[in-house]
Amino acid sequence: MKKFTLYSRFTGISLILALLLVGFMATAPKKEPIKLGFIPLTDCAPIVMAKELGLFAKYGVEVEVTKEASWANVRDKLLTGELDGAHCLFTMPFSVYTGVGGKAGSEMKVAMILNNNGQAITLSKDFCGKVGFKQTAKVGPVVAAKLKAEKEVTFAMTFPGGTHDLWLRTWLAAAGVNQKTSKIITIPPPQMVANMKVGNMDGYCVGEPWNGVAVKQGIGFTQISTQDIWKHHPEKALVVNKKFSESRREDLKLVMKAVMEACKWLDVPANRKKAAAVIGRGPYVNAPADVIEARLMGTYELGCDQGQQIYRDDYMLFHRAGNVNFPRKSHVIWAMAQFVRFGYLKEGPDYKAIADKLVMTDLYKEVANEMKVKVPDDDMKPFTLNIDKTIFDPNKPGENLKIVQ
Repeated sequence: MKKFTLYSRFTGISLILALLLVGFMATAPKKEPIKLGFIPLTDCAPIVMAKELGLFAKYGVEVEVTKEASWANVRDKLLTGELDGAHCLFTMPFSVYTGVGGKAGSEMKVAMILNNNGQAITLSKDFCGKVGFKQTAKVGPVVAAKLKAEKEVTFAMTFPGGTHDLWLRTWLAAAGVNQKTSKIITIPPPQMVANMKVGNMDGYCVGEPWNGVAVKQGIGFTQISTQDIWKHHPEKALVVNKKFSESRREDLKLVMKAVMEACKWLDVPANRKKAAAVIGRGPYVNAPADVIEARLMGTYELGCDQGQQIYRDDYMLFHRAGNVNFPRKSHVIWAMAQFVRFGYLKEGPDYKAIADKLVMTDLYKEVANEMKVKVPDDDMKPFTLNIDKTIFDPNKPGENLKIVQ
């Protein structure tokens, strides 16, 4: 009888504890799904494939991915918290913070870099036979002649102070094209081809696949790829809302781990055909998979009877043993120095303070260490751009800065 009473007591206590646990779980606040935006570009692949491969689920986070209409739309949703994070132009947070591309002082955080290389400048078929691939020296006189005849040429990029804007302006400067007498407009990436088709611009800088699509449709040709401007340049980043980065720090780390695993997967050549087929679908990039795949593999049909260019170690890369994903403050400082160079800012901002505020280097290092990924030791060291052989020292950002008049 005593044994039965003792057993009953233990059973009763277990039942009460179980009921309490069920009650707690029922009343505990459920975490909201994490919302990540993307623009229809090939380099949205790390976020899209992390979702498609089940990597977010593997790391225990519920993530929704949403297609956005423009970079301005991504900016606004990140700042309001409608998006927790996004596939984003690496330079956008600094453009916005300094007032170039948004309200000065608005904060968005860079968690990690998603890819290097893989953008391009496309020129209209009107320049066929007059300007060759990579031959920036020929561009100046040809554009100057067009300027003289038509008063103005028009180029397009995707966001003021964004990466495509900086690649375009760097190329124009190297080619000797007067930016003050050229018109530079902002067009969302998926609309570039349609706008060139109806003659709204003479050239544009954008991410793939919209350069390859222009070639396939015979409306333009690849004049230069951005890896020829700066080999292994930073391009897109995982950028997050400030409040989200603070209130859900551990969840952000899990998101970063899933994205990093997707980046590793994407750098396996055998996986790129599958990736192209997936991201080419309507809900994502909505573009021909063969065009996406070719440039993902480093095979560039240039258009205008220029033949083919094969990139072997500097096509679009997503991990490169961790060299891609580390967000370097030196690259941030370079971008802000270009805002001064191209007249967006009258004087240099507080480069280091802004980089320290907006780049989540410490968080990235935590994630990399937990993923056993080596963190590069080259941050804040001088580096060289291919196109004009300029050496940029992030410790002296104003030195030797070639201001464009």
